Amino acid sequence: MVRVDNLRVLRGQDVVLDGISLALQPGEVLGVLGPNGAGKSTLLGALCGELAVQQGQVWLHDRPLADWPGPERARCLAVLPQASTLGFAFRVEEVVGMGRLPHDSGLARDGEIIEAALQAADALHLRGRSYLALSGGERQRVHLARVLAQLWPGEPGTTLLLDEPTSALDPLHQHVTLQAVRAFADRGAAVLVILHDLNLAARYCDRILLLQQGRAVALDTPGKVLRPDVLQTVFGLEVLVQAHPERGHPLIIAR
Repeated sequence: MVRVDNLRVLRGQDVVLDGISLALQPGEVLGVLGPNGAGKSTLLGALCGELAVQQGQVWLHDRPLADWPGPERARCLAVLPQASTLGFAFRVEEVVGMGRLPHDSGLARDGEIIEAALQAADALHLRGRSYLALSGGERQRVHLARVLAQLWPGEPGTTLLLDEPTSALDPLHQHVTLQAVRAFADRGAAVLVILHDLNLAARYCDRILLLQQGRAVALDTPGKVLRPDVLQTVFGLEVLVQAHPERGHPLIIAR
């Protein structure tokens, strides 16, 4: 579990996050939404230890994040940044296998996990191909498989942080990606995912943290956060919100 208390992050003299408190629970998908510049990626950077915090504390399993040695942390916390690049012609399965480096599970078990992670990301057919020959969306799915392999099978005690994992994907693979994320959480992992698509967040997230100018506007279930008045205030967007006719979650329609 990841927990933050009264977090503040500065960039130079500017406050980019302030007063953020949350606890990411096992079995949960927490979506982070907000306009560009709201502090979403900054929050993820603070949660994984990439960015220093000027106030507050980040905890991983009731232990300060800074106290975790790198390999030990990597066995229970994986991060998919907004942009992941490689400049070498690794085969797809070699890229995914990088997620197994913190573990000592053996080549046979690692091979099984790499195959399962590729399958979950709908990238198994890319096995054997050069990473450099892939499209942007294919590369994104391979990196998703890499972080899934790092924590496979997503049991309680593992935490997955994802920054816009659907940004370069077609509609089908947006859902494939979030279905894989949802399955990870259903096996006990704690998942935080930054999204821009309100309807994807409504469908796949248990709770939503809505940020505006570095502060939390709301943190609750999709039905309580994704309301017309709130979305107009934060995004300046007039919307209708209806219940999905089959699933019941909020369905957001721009007016």
